[in-house]
Amino acid sequence: MTAVTATCETCPAYNAAALKKLGVQVEAADYIIALAGNPNTGKSTVFNALTGLRQHVGNWAGKTVSRAEGAFRFNDKKYKVIDLPGTYSLLSTSVDEEIARDFILFGQPSVTVVVVDATRLERNLNLALQILQITDRVVVALNLMDEAERHGIQIDVRHLSRKLGVPVVPMVARKMQGVPELLQAIEQVATGAYVTRPYRIRQYDERLEQAVQTLVEAIHAEYPDLPNARWVALRLLDGDASIEQAIREGRLGDLTRNNEPGVIALEAVS
Repeated sequence: MTAVTATCETCPAYNAAALKKLGVQVEAADYIIALAGNPNTGKSTVFNALTGLRQHVGNWAGKTVSRAEGAFRFNDKKYKVIDLPGTYSLLSTSVDEEIARDFILFGQPSVTVVVVDATRLERNLNLALQILQITDRVVVALNLMDEAERHGIQIDVRHLSRKLGVPVVPMVARKMQGVPELLQAIEQVATGAYVTRPYRIRQYDERLEQAVQTLVEAIHAEYPDLPNARWVALRLLDGDASIEQAIREGRLGDLTRNNEPGVIALEAVS
């Protein structure tokens, strides 16, 4: 039993087994926080603001990509922060995107903090919306608010939060502005005190929905522990070559089970 479930049986627990396979040790952590975002959004600055000197750098398991991780305490709970590679999407067209996707999908962190650049909000929200399709445990860190103000950009933070269905925290991380509010939002989502309602397309047209359900049933039959099989099914229907290859090679469930993987028939995709 993880520390999360031990302290709150209704709180979402990270997937310790999957994280261990990804090379992340979580034994001493109450909550696992993933830090995601486009390059040049100030994500590293947010990471430093949260963790201070309590951080170190290693490599992702089986990859040459470096991984920064750190820790902080808040209200007597220990949070481990994993700084994911900066990416523009989770479509897995690169190693960095594959790492970020697998960590969020399989590791099921307690909270994923998506750092966005307030001066390039429309572009940055592409990644945020993709992450919201995978997990509902999200906080949006709206960084570089001072730059947005300097450019005459005004953002209705409350309206944006209502639309996204998750907390949105305005920040100027390099000046430590918004950090206390971010810590509070992380705690509220991690403990379930803030019930998120992430923006998602809930229903497609009848033909597409039937195809999704067919794939979901096939995925669940082969990988019963796979989180968010619906998202995987949608990626298959969208022609995600990396997901399709993972299924053909039987690798999709590697992070969710210990037995030998099987292979899903992909006739429903075509």
